[in-house]
Amino acid sequence: MEEEDLVNNNKSKLLLQSNPVHKKVPVLIHDGKPVAESTVILEYIEETWPQCPLFPEDPYERAMARFWIKFGEDKSLAFYKFYRADGEDIEKAAKECKELLRIIEQHGLAEKKFFGGDKIGMTDLALGWMACWLEVFEEVVGVKLIDAGSFPRLHQWIQNFKEAPIIKENTPDPKKLFSYFKLRRETLIASKES
Repeated sequence: MEEEDLVNNNKSKLLLQSNPVHKKVPVLIHDGKPVAESTVILEYIEETWPQCPLFPEDPYERAMARFWIKFGEDKSLAFYKFYRADGEDIEKAAKECKELLRIIEQHGLAEKKFFGGDKIGMTDLALGWMACWLEVFEEVVGVKLIDAGSFPRLHQWIQNFKEAPIIKENTPDPKKLFSYFKLRRETLIASKES
């Protein structure tokens, strides 16, 4: 595993060669071949190592997993807007995010520990950024989106997800994430103003 210096925007030669289209992480290199983009990497893992399935076996449950993954991809821009929002736009962006979170809370998670049931699966991994990055976004912006009172199931899912040993061992340092996203947000807001 090679770590990129995202804070200083120093992209390695390996990253630029491995993902010449988007020039960004994540990239999985397996047998010398690069695979880019989070969901594509997860699907590649699912197909390459079928003995450790990430999707449920049941066709309907697989379809539901794909639905929530697509929902998350389609709606992720709202969370980016929240992160980039400044001044009066923060409240509007937060409201939009909370509406999306409510949909996930009510229809995606139901009463399950993870999206697919009792163990982490494809949907959890695809939406896992919420468990790691969203708290950092909230801290950087200064507005809380998810709390145990408003979103008890999502809040519990985040705790369950972050406590899973494989996730805990591979989650980036929150302080480094905060520093990176704070600096990046300040840069983005300053560029909007000029």
